[in-house]
Amino acid sequence: MKKSYYAGIVAAAIAVVGLAVSLAAQAPAAPAAPAAPANPSHNHIGHVMTQWKDTPASQGFLPAAIADAKVAATHAGYMQKSPDNLDSLKLHAGHVINALDPSIEMKGPGSGYGVKKAAAGASQHVQLAAKSEGASKGVQTHAGHVTASLADVAEWTDAAVATAQKIRAATSATEAAPLVTELITQTNNISNGLDANKDGTIGWQAGEGGLAQANQHMMLMMKGEGL
Repeated sequence: MKKSYYAGIVAAAIAVVGLAVSLAAQAPAAPAAPAAPANPSHNHIGHVMTQWKDTPASQGFLPAAIADAKVAATHAGYMQKSPDNLDSLKLHAGHVINALDPSIEMKGPGSGYGVKKAAAGASQHVQLAAKSEGASKGVQTHAGHVTASLADVAEWTDAAVATAQKIRAATSATEAAPLVTELITQTNNISNGLDANKDGTIGWQAGEGGLAQANQHMMLMMKGEGL
């Protein structure tokens, strides 16, 4: 009798343990710990260099600006091929404007985004990167350099558009000739910067830096951040 009684207790205990194990197996797993938030400054660096929602092919603002600046410089250079053909000069002046600021001239070989808008976006987001919580000293330093260069780009872009407009308003190729030379210089400065102080180098400083210098310092920023 006792043997049967104890056997029943053991069996009941085993059943309880089995039920507990079964319930534990069915219980939902504890939620995983949340992933560490991404560095906000890196998001804005990506917007400048890698991806943005409304740029051509969703590329970063700075590559978009560089691509359209190349188109502008190319078409400014084309004017040298027909310096006596006023119609040709005016055509390419329009193409330059289209690449720089398509809000003024919608038709042309540019991407439809334009240097002015792309450079403004790059400047805005590199400043946001510098102001983000947790932004490193390197990000803050290079953001200042990039911002200075992009301010030059914005100024030179407006000046180049004004020069191209004067070419389109010219009444003779002779009148347009000095403007063509000026436009070629301006579009080159936008892309490559200007050795304003004649020291043999082009820095990021105001009056010197162009898109090339902005890109150089964005690359330095990314390298420092391990991107």
